[in-house]
Amino acid sequence: MKEIALAGGCFWGVDEFFSRKEGVLTTKSGYSNGHVEKPTYEEVCTGETGHAETVYLTYDDEIISLETILEKFFKVIDPTSLNRQGNDRGTQYRTGIYFVDPQDEALIKSFIEGKRSKYAKPIVVEVEPLKNFFDAEEYHQDYLKKNPRGYCHIDLSIE
Repeated sequence: MKEIALAGGCFWGVDEFFSRKEGVLTTKSGYSNGHVEKPTYEEVCTGETGHAETVYLTYDDEIISLETILEKFFKVIDPTSLNRQGNDRGTQYRTGIYFVDPQDEALIKSFIEGKRSKYAKPIVVEVEPLKNFFDAEEYHQDYLKKNPRGYCHIDLSIE
């Protein structure tokens, strides 16, 4: 079992998207890489905690590789958009790949380097170690399963 945390705008869609992928064992919505202990959604929305809305994944790398996860991630985000995805704007909606295993850093950076030529604008996805992760409130967990008509900036039909 491996772990990775992905920030791709509103966590509702990222959570639902990856929960449907074979080999992804668990998803959890939360707040990562900020400087406030156990922030609330309201605090994160002020932009003053430094957190990104993030989905923490555990996955079986014998079924789905990190590279495949990154390929799928890049299909549902705009990696050139700073602090914005879809209609969501603010630093909490920035894009990021936060690794748990230090050995994943080189693969992630190589993957992004290989994507640069496909975009006219610079890629602004953060690549950092996962410094912290705090679970989002329960109503955010599996939000689109509980609220199938809820807002989502991601096309969930993308494979």
